[in-house]
Amino acid sequence: MVTMQVAGIREIGAPVEIIEVSEPRPLAPDEVLVEVAAAGVGNWDEFVRTGGWDVGGGRPTALGVEAAGTVLAVGDAVSDWSPGDEVMTHPLPLRDQGTWAPQLIAPAALLARKPANATWEAAAAFPVPALTAEQVIGEALDVHAGEQLLVYGAGGVTGGLLVALGTLRGAQVIATAGQASQQRVSALGAHHVIDYHDRDWPEQVRAITEGRGVPAAVNAVPGYAADAIRVVADNGRLATITSDPPAEERGITVSNVYVRPDGSQLRVLAKQFADGKLAIPIASTYHLADAAAALGETISGHAGGAVILRL
Repeated sequence: MVTMQVAGIREIGAPVEIIEVSEPRPLAPDEVLVEVAAAGVGNWDEFVRTGGWDVGGGRPTALGVEAAGTVLAVGDAVSDWSPGDEVMTHPLPLRDQGTWAPQLIAPAALLARKPANATWEAAAAFPVPALTAEQVIGEALDVHAGEQLLVYGAGGVTGGLLVALGTLRGAQVIATAGQASQQRVSALGAHHVIDYHDRDWPEQVRAITEGRGVPAAVNAVPGYAADAIRVVADNGRLATITSDPPAEERGITVSNVYVRPDGSQLRVLAKQFADGKLAIPIASTYHLADAAAALGETISGHAGGAVILRL
């Protein structure tokens, strides 16, 4: 049996380590084989490791649900992609191994072209947070031009994309972020940036909204959705991406958003990425052999940007 070395787990809950798995099987007609250049590392990978998110695939398996790389081969029914194309993807449910591997089988429909001006690292870290942010702003909240939008936790990778996409839709964004992130969040288009360490941050939001509260809000910090709902106007909308939706109150619609693979949506986002309207800050890059350390940095919450595995 021909094998390849991947970073993953032997069973649910096991530690991340380098393991040997079979090389990719022959392609189905709708699939492509990608030589992975870089893969993103997110806190969602810890959910996969511990069994909180079933992404498909068997065990032992490579972890990872987003990547960028070069197409090596295409299935018989694939006409949109050719060997040599540079792509990025969120390829769920997994058809074979995860993305922390030298080679990846992905459905052709879930690929987007890597912008020529993007680094491999940024392209690898883009799919999951970008899709999450778009599905919050464009679907769950359906943000309209001229609306005030609160982004609670704008300093993170997904939080920054929420600010940028809200701004692109014409919203007046009110963001919370720590001191270290405030300048970057302002540059993304936020009209007001409040330090979330300030105990009176809800009062600051109410002052900005002349006491009404915001019609739309998104929480991107685990455990804080119940705080964010306090500043949502009656009959407003709240989305959270941290699996902690509060009970509905005062006519507020509450959405608990989990990312959904969507190739057509990713291709639109990739165009905005290429045009410089969206960006991914990179905090750290690790070798595949150091995947456990990369995941540890990510789940610490102190990375300050995207964490990458470079293959």
